[in-house]
Amino acid sequence: MKIYKSAIVSNSDIIKNYKTQRELAETHGKIYIFKNNQPDAVLFSINAFERISEVIEAIENSDEEAAIRSLEAIIRNRNTEPNPEQ
Repeated sequence: MKIYKSAIVSNSDIIKNYKTQRELAETHGKIYIFKNNQPDAVLFSINAFERISEVIEAIENSDEEAAIRSLEAIIRNRNTEPNPEQ
C-alpha cells in the first residue's frame, strides 16, 4: 500500500478542520488519518467508496476463479492509469 504524504492528515486536523479535510479526500479519493504518528483510519470520497464497494460486491458474488480474474483485470487497469495522488 502506498501512502502519499499529501494525503496524510492528523487526527486533530480532522477534528479541527473536517470540511477542509473532507475536500482533500475528494481531491485524492482518500486520505489517511494518523493518530500518534501511526495510521489510524482512512476517509474515502463517496466516488472512491462506490468504486471499492462495486469491486467488493463483485468478488463476494462470484466464484473463486471469477474473483481472481476480476482482481487481475483491476491490477492491469491500475497499472495503466495515472495516479491522481502523485
